[in-house]
Amino acid sequence: MKFRLMQWLLLTSLCCPALTPAANITVKTSDQSSAMIANAVVYVVPVNAKSTNPLPANAVIDQIKKEFVPLVSVVQVGAAVMFPNKDNIRHHVYSFSPTKVFQLKLYSGVPAQPVIFDKPGLVVMGCNIHDGMVAYLLVVDTPWFAKTDAEGKARLENLPAGAYELHAWSHRLPDPNVDVTRRIDVTADAEFSVSLNLKPQ
Repeated sequence: MKFRLMQWLLLTSLCCPALTPAANITVKTSDQSSAMIANAVVYVVPVNAKSTNPLPANAVIDQIKKEFVPLVSVVQVGAAVMFPNKDNIRHHVYSFSPTKVFQLKLYSGVPAQPVIFDKPGLVVMGCNIHDGMVAYLLVVDTPWFAKTDAEGKARLENLPAGAYELHAWSHRLPDPNVDVTRRIDVTADAEFSVSLNLKPQ
């Protein structure tokens, strides 16, 4: 009986290996005066293993009352983004950012095709008609990302245990093309803090 039990246990361990545990982390962001940072982006990239990225979720950046809504967005590489114009005037959306150069010339309503963002990096967008309109889109090569809420916190879920490079970014950084990074080890649910030196609002 003991021999058969040992055989069954061995067979089970070979056929059904233990699943890698997943963890949820909270990232708390603050500036040089210890104020919480809303609309910051946090994301993590595995240090030693390449993540298997699922299909990216698509996104929408509206134009409402001569403003882009939301001001800050984050998507995974490969995402398609629509730019509906909900104003009763036409807009001309453009970006000259190296990550993605594009133009949606004067239009109303919803463009026929979305814009595909196929490289990681920052995309700053404007309107060629209304100079005060600006939006920021951060394109990341990882499925683990989130924006911070009004309390400066963001939650990343279902991270396999391991070492990660944690990135924190805000459009108010002195150089918005350079984010703040630190290495973290994820073994269980945890909270991490990141401080950023930002320009005044």
